[in-house]
Amino acid sequence: MTPLVAAAVLLAAVTHACWNALAHQITDKLLGFTLITGGGTVIGLALVPFTAFPKAAAWPYLATSALIHLAYTLLLMKSFRLGDFGQAYPIARGTAPLVVTVFAAVFAHEVPDGWAAAGIALSCTGLTGVALWGMRGRRPNWAAIGAALATGLSIAAYTVVDGLGVRASGSSLGYIAWLMAAEGWMIPAYAFSLRRGQLLSELRPFAAVGFLGAALSVLAYGLVLWAQTRAELAPIAALRESSVKSYSCGNNFAVQVA
Repeated sequence: MTPLVAAAVLLAAVTHACWNALAHQITDKLLGFTLITGGGTVIGLALVPFTAFPKAAAWPYLATSALIHLAYTLLLMKSFRLGDFGQAYPIARGTAPLVVTVFAAVFAHEVPDGWAAAGIALSCTGLTGVALWGMRGRRPNWAAIGAALATGLSIAAYTVVDGLGVRASGSSLGYIAWLMAAEGWMIPAYAFSLRRGQLLSELRPFAAVGFLGAALSVLAYGLVLWAQTRAELAPIAALRESSVKSYSCGNNFAVQVA
C-alpha cells in the first residue's frame, strides 16, 4: 500500500467517524438516516452526469451492494437505538476486517502475508478491546452486542462486494455516484410511508446537519472505493477501522483519531 493510498484511507476513516457522530446527535434515528441516505442520493445523482458510466460487469455488484447497504443502515439504526453505542460500535467496526480477510481470500483470492495478517489481527483486537474496556463492571447488553456483530458482518459483505465491483466498473467516481443513487432512496421512502405529511416538517430542523453527514458519508466511502482499486481489500479494511477510536462520554459520541 502506497503512502497516498494509506493517507486516503485514513482520511476516509475520519470522515466516516464524523458522519456517524452527526447521525448520533439526531435523536430520531429514522429522521437522521433519512437525511443522510437521502442526501447521499441527491449527491450521487448530481455526480452522475459528470462521471463515467460503470461497465456492465459492475452492475450485479452495484445491485447487491445497494441491498447490503440497506441492511447495514437498518442494523446501524438499531444499534443506535439499543444504547451502549460507544461499546457496540467498536465491536462492529473491529470484527469487520477479520471477516473481510476471509471473504477476500475466497472471492478475490487475496491472502495477506504474515505481517499484514498480524496487523489485521492487532487492529481488530484493539478495537474490540476498546469495547470490552468500556463494559468493565457492567452487565453486557447482549442485544446491542448482537446488533453490533450483525452490523460488522454487513460491513464486511459490502466492503468485499464493492471492492470487486469498483474494480470491474472502470471508474471509482462513477461507481460511488451510481451506488449512492441506487441505495440512498430506500430509507427516505420507508420514512415517508410511515410519517407522510409530517415528514418534511420533522426533517427541516435537522436538514443542515443531515446534509453535512451525507456529504461526509459520500466522501468517506468514495475514498475507500478509490483505495480498493489500488491495494488489497483486507489491509484497507483494517487501516480504515484502526484509525478511529470511538467512545461514549455521557450521551455524546466522541471521535478520536489514533
